[in-house]
Amino acid sequence: MDSLYSKAHIRESLEPQASAVGDDMLWLAGAPPEFMARVRAALPEQRVPAAVLVPLVEREDGLTVLLTQRAATLKDHAGQISFPGGRIEPEDSDAWHAALREAEEEIGLSPDYVEFAGYLPDHIVATGFRVTPVVGFISPDYQLRIAASEVHEAFEVPLSFLLDAANHKSRQRKIGGLTMEVYDIPYGERNIWGATAGMLMTFRRLLQARAAKLQ
Repeated sequence: MDSLYSKAHIRESLEPQASAVGDDMLWLAGAPPEFMARVRAALPEQRVPAAVLVPLVEREDGLTVLLTQRAATLKDHAGQISFPGGRIEPEDSDAWHAALREAEEEIGLSPDYVEFAGYLPDHIVATGFRVTPVVGFISPDYQLRIAASEVHEAFEVPLSFLLDAANHKSRQRKIGGLTMEVYDIPYGERNIWGATAGMLMTFRRLLQARAAKLQ
């Protein structure tokens, strides 16, 4: 069986087309269906299409995830740890190209260094965005050019660390009057939470689900 973090296993765990992705509540997997329906109803009805790149850097000692800390001056999600990304614009042919464009604009990551892997399920966030996460493998010799107006810094975290349940810290969060259990991922002095942590939880569940099928 492929390793949980091998490129082959990751590819086979993802969707090849964004349109084939259905469950935007997978980050709440395990919750009763009626609770998921209430959470969905509590989120904004008008959902702006957006895309993020989930960049997996191919290091010799294992995959890492390239993350950004957003600038403190931004209107939405200021100072948060996030994947590079933003709104899907009319000129973007699809979520994949929107994610590539945003990554190049925010951190100067050239599409030449990015290899398409697949899609995670869409993720609805409380600020009114419906985010399509696109996973890509990143050549380790990539070059960055940080747009200081949008991004404070970029850094890498081992994928195995992010997806290890021992590193996930449970807490209660309220959305629209509902209280739910979510997870943060502390890493040194940083804290990965919110939509970014939710997408990583979804990623973990997809990898584990395929591994379970292969046993």
